[in-house]
Amino acid sequence: MTREIPNTIFRTRQRNDALEGPNPYEWKDVTSDDLFKGKRVVLFALPGAFTPTCSSAHLPGYESHYDDFMKLGIDDVICLSVNDAFVMHQWGQHQNVEKVRLLPDGSGTFTRLMGMLVDKDNLGFGLRSWRYSMLVEDGIIRKLFVESGLEDVCSTDPFEVSDADTMLAWLNSNSSKTS
Repeated sequence: MTREIPNTIFRTRQRNDALEGPNPYEWKDVTSDDLFKGKRVVLFALPGAFTPTCSSAHLPGYESHYDDFMKLGIDDVICLSVNDAFVMHQWGQHQNVEKVRLLPDGSGTFTRLMGMLVDKDNLGFGLRSWRYSMLVEDGIIRKLFVESGLEDVCSTDPFEVSDADTMLAWLNSNSSKTS
């Protein structure tokens, strides 16, 4: 698999210590190039902040293995969800995330361009991301793990190949081929 990462703009909120008050954050547009150009990045996507599997296993797995990814020459580990910047920020605080970058895809543009936007209306979620993980090198997708059953209104929530352990195992066995 070698295809370019979708070119899009993410609307994020970033702390600005020069701002006073209870909300010292300001809007900052982040582009796909900002995130991936000239870098080796592991990105994993999940259906939603504060949801059971995402909060109990998916995000915590990557957070706990973050240093293992860095040892393998990964520059950043990104968690993407079709949630807004405010929800992603609160979820990160609730989860005590210190290392993984939480990336809001509020309107689902990146997720749609990846072909991973699914209707989860049966769960009351609306449009969300399907679970997947990928290795991106200099804007090129080198490896993509997609959970089985990719479809709208899926009655299950598979979580078998987009986890941190699967990505680490693949990176360890392919380290000479990807760097």
